[in-house]
Amino acid sequence: MSLINRRIRGFRLIDIVAMGLLASIILGVYLAKTVAGRERAEIAKVSRLIDMEKGRIRLLHAEVAFLEQPSRIERLSTAYLGLAPVSAKREATPDDLGKLAQREAPR
Repeated sequence: MSLINRRIRGFRLIDIVAMGLLASIILGVYLAKTVAGRERAEIAKVSRLIDMEKGRIRLLHAEVAFLEQPSRIERLSTAYLGLAPVSAKREATPDDLGKLAQREAPR
């Protein structure tokens, strides 16, 4: 009697080995599918977080665009700092810059 055809409690040894191999393949496929499901859920979670961050970035860009409006900045500088456009008397030509620098230089 060969080793393959040897019977153990009514089963051939090859049948027992095949059942064990089949059970291990089933377990391996189940574990792989479970791990893939977890990774898929993690990918979906990260994708949702990325979409939320993109929305927040769009909102911040809109807020920056609003805050950097020149008319708004001009209105605030006039109201809170008392700033106004430079009068024509205060303008200097390029030739006058040397004289102004000597006059304003710290001594």
